[in-house]
Amino acid sequence: MTLFDVPAGSRHPRTKIVLLTGPSGSGKSSLTRRLGMPVVELDDFYLDADHPGLPRAFGIVDWDDPASWDGTAALAALREIATSGRAELPVYDIPTSRRTGTHVFDAGGAPLVIAEGIFAAELVAACRSEGILADAICLARPRIVTFWFRLLRDVAESRKPLGTLLRRGVALYRDEPRLIRRWTALGCRAVGRTRAELSLRKLARDIL
Repeated sequence: MTLFDVPAGSRHPRTKIVLLTGPSGSGKSSLTRRLGMPVVELDDFYLDADHPGLPRAFGIVDWDDPASWDGTAALAALREIATSGRAELPVYDIPTSRRTGTHVFDAGGAPLVIAEGIFAAELVAACRSEGILADAICLARPRIVTFWFRLLRDVAESRKPLGTLLRRGVALYRDEPRLIRRWTALGCRAVGRTRAELSLRKLARDIL
């Protein structure tokens, strides 16, 4: 059995999932706030910092590596939301790099739920095969803009020490074109925020 094997039995989703990815700082959260749709924060499925065997970079856990993230649990949660409209989700504290509790997500009968995070593309094939995928989008904009907004956010939220944030930011700036190529290869379409917003608003209207 592979990581994202589909369990036996047909599925009849009441809610479809939009997977939204993009570089850290690309505007995923601000887009979801404008759209006003129910949102699953996939970053809450990060593993705790003391989880054995986590990848490392810049002297800390490499939180940009999918191996630092519980994709199996994230998929199970999206599957449950698609079929029942509800799921118990973890709450993750990024500054301390660990889960602090859980909460119950309720889609409230919405036909679309956005699942956003830098690892969302990892779930495209599985969600599509299960018939719960509505769209898969990768936000793309000039990477110097992404670098700047990411740094402002991370400093404001005291996510990590400033030196670590700068080293990580420069590395992500350099790696951004490769990341976007990888995410599109996994099944996402790369678009700007304005086009993404228009597309998702139309999708929401059409699905009603």
